[in-house]
Amino acid sequence: MTDISAVSLETPSNIPDSYGLNLYQADMALERLLSVYLSANELDQWRSVLTNLGARAGSELDALALSADKNPPALSYRSRAGADIQTILKHPDYIALEKVAYAELGLSSMSHIPNGPVPLVKYALTYLFVQAEFGLCCPVSMTDSLTRTLRKYGDPELVARYLPSLTSRDFDELFQGAMFMTEQDAGSDVSAITTLARNEDGQWKLYGDKWFCSNPDADLAMVLARVEGSPAGLKGVSLFLLPKHREDGTHNDYRIVRLKDKLGTRSMASGEISLQGATAYLIGEQGRGFQQMADMINMSRLSNGVRSAGMMRRALTEALFIARNRKAFGKHLVDMPLMQRQLLKMMLPTEQARSMFMHIATLLTKADKGDEQAQKCVRILTPMIKFRACRDARKVTGDAMEVRGGVGYIEEWSDARLVRDSHLGSIWEGTSNIVALDIARAHTRESALDPLNHYLQGLLDECGGRLPAETQARLQAVLVRAVAGMKYMVENQFNEDVRRAGSALYNITSAIFMAWEAVQAPDHRRLALVHLILQHKLLPRDPLVPGYTSEQLAILAQVANEQNISLSEALMLLPA
Repeated sequence: MTDISAVSLETPSNIPDSYGLNLYQADMALERLLSVYLSANELDQWRSVLTNLGARAGSELDALALSADKNPPALSYRSRAGADIQTILKHPDYIALEKVAYAELGLSSMSHIPNGPVPLVKYALTYLFVQAEFGLCCPVSMTDSLTRTLRKYGDPELVARYLPSLTSRDFDELFQGAMFMTEQDAGSDVSAITTLARNEDGQWKLYGDKWFCSNPDADLAMVLARVEGSPAGLKGVSLFLLPKHREDGTHNDYRIVRLKDKLGTRSMASGEISLQGATAYLIGEQGRGFQQMADMINMSRLSNGVRSAGMMRRALTEALFIARNRKAFGKHLVDMPLMQRQLLKMMLPTEQARSMFMHIATLLTKADKGDEQAQKCVRILTPMIKFRACRDARKVTGDAMEVRGGVGYIEEWSDARLVRDSHLGSIWEGTSNIVALDIARAHTRESALDPLNHYLQGLLDECGGRLPAETQARLQAVLVRAVAGMKYMVENQFNEDVRRAGSALYNITSAIFMAWEAVQAPDHRRLALVHLILQHKLLPRDPLVPGYTSEQLAILAQVANEQNISLSEALMLLPA
């Protein structure tokens, strides 16, 4: 592993190096937001863990991630004695990261232990961890989601057999999870899956090829397969649990054909799987595999949104650090109007994604307790954050690399890795088109749009008297239009406009969440960001007319530099 700290001591003064920055403390709004969503006791309980993780993410873990990215896993087909034993060889620095995520922090297990923390704690820790290492968060998320799906639909005997290993924090004993779904001819079209499940002497055996399987040597994987003799389409697809080892300890009958050479997430293995009569266990009801796996996919989509939010924040933190510490033409970059505009363009989607995942996590707690409105809201909010935040991360990370300039293009820094990794979110667990259509399906099939509308209106009503009347009126008017627009597009099957409608719904939803947060804190700078979302993402504006007065530009400079502002200053940024 490269000793980045030693290198940093020799860094020229005008090439700012943030190594050693505490990413929790450098993010000045994070604890304030957590205090809105967590009780005082919960935040007190986890503050030291969050602070410590922030320090490690900005130093030790970042160095491990850089090393693991440069030393990707390799597939060994035989032992040195010639035994036909497949092994994925992981770099020691990646294993060190695994120990932190699975064993020290328990990111994959904390949602499944009795009296464990609320989901937001897990997502807040993930949000910090991913600012150092993204690739590992995929297996961690799949392990968490597999455990949730197994507990929800699995036979009690299977749950009893595997839950202890899935929730263990003993690194030598714990099980990791995976999801084997994609096939060459059935990417997003799950109904075209051809992997065959055959009942042989009372045991299910799987045959076929899976084309893109991350964490392919996981101890357990959820697999979609078509039961022999079942009807075509989704009704013939069932869900199975595939263990790496049979009950007698022998390796199950599947092979890793090869590992993928990927653009990003290079630290984590992804491969192709050939199922050759592998023993598996039916999960839930036969013929309802996709519906049952949808729960796992939705949790993975939410995790994708959290990870994209974390990557955007790391990119923004780097950009802010550089802008505050680098000079050009006799000025700090942060004092230059165009740099302030660039920082704000990164800041808005970063803050939107963060508010979205925090609010979804809070609703998830209610949904898991049976709250029907919360369940409907989570159903539609999950594809919304997956759709928009994952696309936004690609631009934010690219813009942050530009702030660092030519140095940012060099693989010795975090920027290039963030750019490469950011492209994964908008592809896995459904491309942007697929997920945008899923927002529409949440309305047509599960009637989730009206409950979300009522929930958002309820948040605005809760803010009554504390949110400026002009802001509240503008948010309510845009909410009405965004909901009506989505309904019109969906009910008239204007699929070509679903992405545009989904983006509008995401933007107004996140703006209302942020307005509610601004009232709870209170935080006038956050209210200013709400006004900027209205101005730049939701309301029409003439690009040929100067955007702001000199007085407004001075306020924007403070917002871009994460400085506090007054209520009257925030209101000056409300669109006319």
